[in-house]
Amino acid sequence: MKLSVVILNYNVRYFLELCVLSVQSALEQIDGEIIVVDNNSQDDSCEMLKKCFPNVKLIENKENSGFPKGNNTGVTAAKGEYICILNPDTVVAEDTFIKVLAFAERQKDLGIVGVKLIDGAGNFLPESKRGVPTPFVAFTKMFGLYKLFPKVKVLGKYYAQKLSENETGKVDILVGAFMLMKRDLYRELGGFDENCFMYSDDIDLSYRMLLKGRSNYYYHETTVIHYKGESTIKDGVYMKRFQEAMQFFYKKHFKVSMFFWLFMKIGILFFSFVKMFQGQAKEKKSVQSYIFYSSNDELISKMELKLQKKVFFHDLKTEKMVISSKILSEAKTEILLNSNDLSFKEIINFIKSTENRGSTFKVLPKNTSFFIGSDNSNERGVIIKTE
Repeated sequence: MKLSVVILNYNVRYFLELCVLSVQSALEQIDGEIIVVDNNSQDDSCEMLKKCFPNVKLIENKENSGFPKGNNTGVTAAKGEYICILNPDTVVAEDTFIKVLAFAERQKDLGIVGVKLIDGAGNFLPESKRGVPTPFVAFTKMFGLYKLFPKVKVLGKYYAQKLSENETGKVDILVGAFMLMKRDLYRELGGFDENCFMYSDDIDLSYRMLLKGRSNYYYHETTVIHYKGESTIKDGVYMKRFQEAMQFFYKKHFKVSMFFWLFMKIGILFFSFVKMFQGQAKEKKSVQSYIFYSSNDELISKMELKLQKKVFFHDLKTEKMVISSKILSEAKTEILLNSNDLSFKEIINFIKSTENRGSTFKVLPKNTSFFIGSDNSNERGVIIKTE
């Protein structure tokens, strides 16, 4: 078997369904398998998987044992030559794995491959490529120096700004939302360190790859949606675990003074408060107009009833997949995309093409009765049921 895709799920049933649908499409031409490890979700994630995806290998944990242990459990059950650690709040294109595997096969010193990630509104996620968060690099991140002085190279290491988002190359650290590597190499390193519950585990694994003499790569020629804000509520528990994760990484890999620990404690506290504040729900401006890209005009009346607003129908049977500048210039246009008619690659590319233009997006997964999406990377997603 060539590839095992390991998805660790916790209470994101609807995003999980969209994710698995996209992964299934992406594995059609690959000898692969999907393994979902559920960390004791209290929603109906497991019931949905058993009903809708009987061929998916499901592992049901009786407790939430954290990101590292959950993924390690999944990899233990994997049979693929390669594994891909994938978040449940992601959407991959039909050719994502084909492209990434072909790239991986060409590398002689392969560690981990990551890809270009965007949020649900098409914005590039800078954590797609990062540098080692040494004490100095962490300082530039926590106090925003890389933003204040974007042209100073030494201050741009946290997000590996030596590479543009549209340039493939070696980087130090990759994000755990999408990590592809050889299964034997993952197991040789012992997988994710289970002493860390979550957050710095991907940094630690990436760094251990470097220490082993391997190279990690950011690969920009395929794009994956990562809704990001969905899997974790940024509350007091988040803040505590984030602090613990950062302390875990520094204690494990760096010898630092007591003065540094005090300084970092203050910095981590400040940074985690900022992250927690970002995750709080904000008052949303009401959507002014909706456009439904589909060949199914029967859904229009249902959507208008649900949304209480006029929905403009873009008939994909007779019209090309385009969007006018006039519509984009209007305030708060929400675009509804029917994946029964559009490939996941078309959806991803369409969302990516409207980056920073103010539009929001919701996707109707194949053979479902709900639209799903997220307006930005700091907030929980939105689900609109059609029935």
